[in-house]
Amino acid sequence: MSFTQLDRVPIRRALISVYDKTGLEELAKGLHEAGVKIVSTGSTAKKIAAAGIPVQEVEEVTGSPEMLDGRVKTLHPRVHGGILADRRVPAHMETLAGMEIEAFDLVVVNLYPFVETVKSGAAQDEVVEQIDIGGPAMVRSAAKNHAAVTIVVDPTFYGNVVRAAAEGGFDLKTRQRLAAKAFAHTATYDNAVATWTASQFLDEDGDGVIDWPAYAGLALERSEVLRYGENPHQQAALYVDKAAPAGIAQADQIHGKAMSYNNFVDADAALRAAFDFAEPAVAIIKHANPCGVAVGSADAADPIADAHAKAHACDPVSAFGGVIAANRTVTAGMANTVAGIFTEVVIAPGFEPEAVEILSKKKNIRLLSLPEGYGRYPAEIRQVSGGVLVQISDKVDADGDNPDNWTLAAGDAADAATLADLAFAWTACRAAKSNAILLAADGAAVGIGMGQVNRLDSCKLAVERANTLGVKVESDSAVGGDAPGGASNADASGAPQRARGAVAASDAFFPFADGLQILIDAGVRAVVQPGGSVRDDEVIAAANAAGITMYFTGARHFFH
Repeated sequence: MSFTQLDRVPIRRALISVYDKTGLEELAKGLHEAGVKIVSTGSTAKKIAAAGIPVQEVEEVTGSPEMLDGRVKTLHPRVHGGILADRRVPAHMETLAGMEIEAFDLVVVNLYPFVETVKSGAAQDEVVEQIDIGGPAMVRSAAKNHAAVTIVVDPTFYGNVVRAAAEGGFDLKTRQRLAAKAFAHTATYDNAVATWTASQFLDEDGDGVIDWPAYAGLALERSEVLRYGENPHQQAALYVDKAAPAGIAQADQIHGKAMSYNNFVDADAALRAAFDFAEPAVAIIKHANPCGVAVGSADAADPIADAHAKAHACDPVSAFGGVIAANRTVTAGMANTVAGIFTEVVIAPGFEPEAVEILSKKKNIRLLSLPEGYGRYPAEIRQVSGGVLVQISDKVDADGDNPDNWTLAAGDAADAATLADLAFAWTACRAAKSNAILLAADGAAVGIGMGQVNRLDSCKLAVERANTLGVKVESDSAVGGDAPGGASNADASGAPQRARGAVAASDAFFPFADGLQILIDAGVRAVVQPGGSVRDDEVIAAANAAGITMYFTGARHFFH
């Protein structure tokens, strides 16, 4: 049997129960002025009454007081009967009349702050208390019965509610849309609860090995529709995960045209690289790979400007049209340099007012300010056909990432300055796609070989880029001149030879000595790599024969 859908339904009686009381007084006042009777609960009712607006407490409706510290308030037939009665079914309306239950036309509910409580680091019992029971039940009941009932979960919609109450209610299409939003709201909430409860048992036996939960979910909310995806024929959109650490998806764009799909991908890769360092650092990314990474010199007057200048000097050719991330506020000094380089995006924790003024003169450059508390997922998710792969996020925090734990495999122990460059190279190398080789000098990458199908090609590419593409940084925030070290690092023709005297890092072991030999022949003086190859002895012998220093980390940083 089918029924005719009700179209516009006047709002005569409303049930309001909200944790977030933003706009509550204005909503209640508007509804009262439109002749709507208001039923409410607990602190919501008290706030409405305090504003001088008539309100009926829900316990007057149910005949039962709130109990169990408010855990039970609205779970009652006089509440849910009034929400769920299908007004197209005569028997339902006869039941309401027989039990003297009044129907609700509007339900306004938002839920306990479960996600925010989890993010705050609260204890387990406190988090559990934020698992809402009555709220989701009311939301789902009203959304199910959207043929007659309007459900509102978003305070920003209150103005529309007040206007609709004065004009005869919402039409069916609007109620359907609000119901869809409400079901998404409870689904997001339930997903957060399910994911959190499952996460309580990740290492139940304390052996340090993750007991992967049987359930893992994401609740994503569309933030914006993008012009297109990776290519113009692909449609795309940005979704945000409100339960996740704040990241690029929540960044505030303060200047420039809309972000593209590729902009987001590259900017996130740049953040990953820049925020690997505790020191002021800048990473320049092109096609998700670094073409420059550097840390500011400790004695620089403007460390972040110095870091950018050194990062740009690695490969100015590739940096054209690149994406820049800084792990410190962008200064006017850095902005002055960036302004002279075609750049798609600059993302940082903040921008000095003068930096914004300088960069805003470039109408196409996008400036993104990171949200406070920027972080990354503790786990990484990658879609594959039919499912997803999940792994703990790679960070530079393993025992093998600490130079104090490295094993000297060949040559003399490095002095402090060389060891610092090796540590920088090892950290920066993680940002390059495998197979990755990174050459560094003075806290800056000078040549990067990445994304090759064999390590030999990566070594060749790193040396070639070091010796053909880079320039020397002359000051904290200016780029120009020769390769690091001046004329002594040039060949007979005057071409810069920046590989000579640099250090190198490899994201994984050298399977043969031939890749290392390319670096040795180019003049690299020290190398850090994971070790662990069946041919480690051959690689060590090549290093010793050349008189270079080589360390094993025992850690690997593949990045596919």
